[in-house]
Amino acid sequence: MKLSLILSTYNQCDALARVFQGLARQTRWPAEILIADDGSTQTTRDLIDAWRPTAAVPVQHHWHPDNGFLKTTILNKAVAAATGDYLVFLDGDCVPHQQFIADHERLAERGYWVQGRRCYVREPFVAAFQPGKTPVWLWAWRRRIAQPQKMIRLPWPLILRNQKQRGILGCNLACWREDVLRVNGFDEVYHGRALGADSDLGTRLYHLGCRRKFVYGRALVYHLDHERMPRPHFAENQARHRDVLRTGKVRCDRGVDQYLTPR
Repeated sequence: MKLSLILSTYNQCDALARVFQGLARQTRWPAEILIADDGSTQTTRDLIDAWRPTAAVPVQHHWHPDNGFLKTTILNKAVAAATGDYLVFLDGDCVPHQQFIADHERLAERGYWVQGRRCYVREPFVAAFQPGKTPVWLWAWRRRIAQPQKMIRLPWPLILRNQKQRGILGCNLACWREDVLRVNGFDEVYHGRALGADSDLGTRLYHLGCRRKFVYGRALVYHLDHERMPRPHFAENQARHRDVLRTGKVRCDRGVDQYLTPR
């Protein structure tokens, strides 16, 4: 199995640098890393260019101009360019545990997609968080890390196999590329920052016939907390998702097929 990591970002260089530090500590690298950049400035490009030579695998930087929050579009472009059989999606403010990629590789199973969990490095302490150096157990005890139960790598993973809506998050999600293509990727009709687009993808994978592996104790990430961004289209996006639930829709109309080329 060839695994591709798709890492989304937008003008969060401090967080992205820590994610790079977390990737450098992986016990197993992905076959490739595709950075889905929703229009960041030159500072982000410089950071990526400086880090690329240190990576153990090819790193692609997919960028488009900043025309508002178009994360679904740049993610679809990265999916189209990915050469892996299996895709792992990670947000640029989520630092991966050193066994993050190895865990996702072991969790991959035909007929399923995987939802990992995240703990939260509280915002006042984000600047001091250093992957591999920060004593995370001490930080959890001092309440610098919220929901610390989600940072514990268990001897055996706790896996719930279901088709539920609770906890669908695009920041730590993995699925087979062929399944993503069959549902036509992310629906670009969703506007702005909202959970709707992630839930929409997961729901259409359910309608395709896939089930979810909802995982505790493996594939861990440390979310670097930040001020919540405004979500002006939240109600509109939620209504759109409810319609997908009602109709059993599998393929979206505006998806990844716009960017695919024959192989």
